[in-house]
Amino acid sequence: MLRPEFQWELGSRKLRLGPRTLVMGVVNATPDSFFDGGRHSSPERALAQARKLIEEGVDIIDLGGESTRPQSKGVSVQEESARVVPVIEALVRETDLPISIDTKKASVARAALEAGALIINDITGGRSDPEMLDLAGRTGCGLVLMHMRGAPADMQSRTDYADLNQEVRSELEECVRAALEAGVRPESIVLDPGIGFAKTPTQNLKLIDRLEALAGLGYPLLVGPSRKSFIGFSLEAQGLAHAPDDRIWGTMAAVTLSAYLGAHILRVHDVGEARQVLAVADAVREGTFIPVQ
Repeated sequence: MLRPEFQWELGSRKLRLGPRTLVMGVVNATPDSFFDGGRHSSPERALAQARKLIEEGVDIIDLGGESTRPQSKGVSVQEESARVVPVIEALVRETDLPISIDTKKASVARAALEAGALIINDITGGRSDPEMLDLAGRTGCGLVLMHMRGAPADMQSRTDYADLNQEVRSELEECVRAALEAGVRPESIVLDPGIGFAKTPTQNLKLIDRLEALAGLGYPLLVGPSRKSFIGFSLEAQGLAHAPDDRIWGTMAAVTLSAYLGAHILRVHDVGEARQVLAVADAVREGTFIPVQ
């Protein structure tokens, strides 16, 4: 099942999204993220983790300074910026890999772009901060628009859907329209169905299973299933260990299925393992062996 190809515009750079699924590696410079909170909470530790992901073959580094786990509380612009900007400044001196800033605050995104980031990854789809889409339009950076309802503190109380896939699709279309009206180029947009955000574990399964429906929107897709609770529920149902630390191979199953069903980018904590499973998934889907380009 072949995927459409895209040239993702990141300002003056272009990233080919096509036969090979790209791996976005997560670096959480936070003390309270659901899986790796505290492990990389200082700029030095976050930078060390980013270097590790580079060694494992990551394609994009996604850096966040504010936890978005369920019931998480926000931090100030100053604190979030202090967590991420020094890491970005150091990374751009060491690598030309694209760096993504995972934030819903335009002020943080602006500081990150000025430091050298090329992508804004906004879990609210541009809805939280009225300046975010204007910033993306003016700078021409890459923009990931994710589906979510509410905020991390209350999103799990907003999981009532009459038609899950149709409503997620429609709400993502609204985000795209707002972005285009703000001057964002369509070639800069990637869509994310928001696995784990205002979704029940069962709804997450259904979204991945019907990923092809979102591909019909005409934009590249990013999926972030890494170590999330729906994987834990799947493991627990069969009597297997299911804490976040036990979910690596369940994550790889979700990664493989997502790529096969149309995702162009997978956002993961475990880059080396994802590269291996995606090499095989891509070869099966395309019917040939896919080199790194």
